[in-house]
Amino acid sequence: MARIIVVTSGKGGVGKTTTSAAIAMGLAKKGFKTAVIDFDVGLRNLDLIMGCERRVVYDFVNVINGEATLNQALIKDKRCNQLFILPASQTRDKDALTKEGVGKILKELSKTFKYIICDSPAGIERGANLAMYFADDAFVVTNPEVASVRDSDRMLGILSSKSQRAENNDEAIKEYLLLSRYNPKRVKLGEMLSVDDVQDILSLHLLGVIPESQSVLTASNSGIPVILDENSDAGQAYTDIVNRYLGEEVPHRFIDENKKGLLGRLFGS
Repeated sequence: MARIIVVTSGKGGVGKTTTSAAIAMGLAKKGFKTAVIDFDVGLRNLDLIMGCERRVVYDFVNVINGEATLNQALIKDKRCNQLFILPASQTRDKDALTKEGVGKILKELSKTFKYIICDSPAGIERGANLAMYFADDAFVVTNPEVASVRDSDRMLGILSSKSQRAENNDEAIKEYLLLSRYNPKRVKLGEMLSVDDVQDILSLHLLGVIPESQSVLTASNSGIPVILDENSDAGQAYTDIVNRYLGEEVPHRFIDENKKGLLGRLFGS
């Protein structure tokens, strides 16, 4: 059976789709057959970040409505033969997603895939609720800002009360914290919450800290999951996150400000 992971947050623009693409690619690169699904009906950004927007013929809603088979809609990643993308529709309403339809697709994918990543839209609308409903694990992505953390706290309440696991009195969804766009220098200046501040509010297991990085935007604009940029801090951070999720002991990085050496202090570089 597949493990279903929802990547969620309360606030938009925190890096959910970037995270979904990176985690999916990371798991696939480890040799696990992985599918990543875009639940953001009407907007559809995952295919852009994955660099497969021109290959979209059928989408998630087409499959739910019986207008295409799952095999027709799934797009195989060109860089990794273990990774498949199921894009969202840009022309349908969010109500086009149904619990029965989503459940049927996830059940079918679970027969052959090891991991299924659900890229959730922000907030608590239908697409977000359905992305969370069937989850086994939740990656809660938040920025180190009060509004973002507060909204993520609200999502935790929904995860614990409105999921299939909650309804069936099964073991709770495993929740993990991913802190994105983190800048230790700005934390020191009091412009951002610290890792400890966020954990005090959310009380979640910290899976990783993704540093504020230009490489994220560059990768997204190029249609390349940032985890493939092994020289970037963000790419390394996502690699660490995948390894930790798979049970490896990996020390946390990018939490503290890099201290300059003697020459750096003397010459300001």
